[in-house]
Amino acid sequence: MQPMQPMKPMDFGPAWWPEELGQPASSGGQNETRYAFFPDHRRLAVLQEGAVMLYETGDHQITGVSQQQGFGQSLIFTSQKGEVRLGELKKVG
Repeated sequence: MQPMQPMKPMDFGPAWWPEELGQPASSGGQNETRYAFFPDHRRLAVLQEGAVMLYETGDHQITGVSQQQGFGQSLIFTSQKGEVRLGELKKVG
């Protein structure tokens, strides 16, 4: 039996978020939208249409995202408190 190999750090791909945020605790995307969550900074970075926006997450711990399709598309994130819509978070950048 071979000994277990040490785990490699997760590769989130090339950073598209502000460098000062470091590495995200979670990230993902759907369609043309990407997100990255930084709990130490209480920030959520969202990349849409080539622009990065930052949002204050408060005490939400973001773990996933879904996107409503059709007219008035919206992003809905999953946190330990349930669903939170992007429009409910304060834009900070």
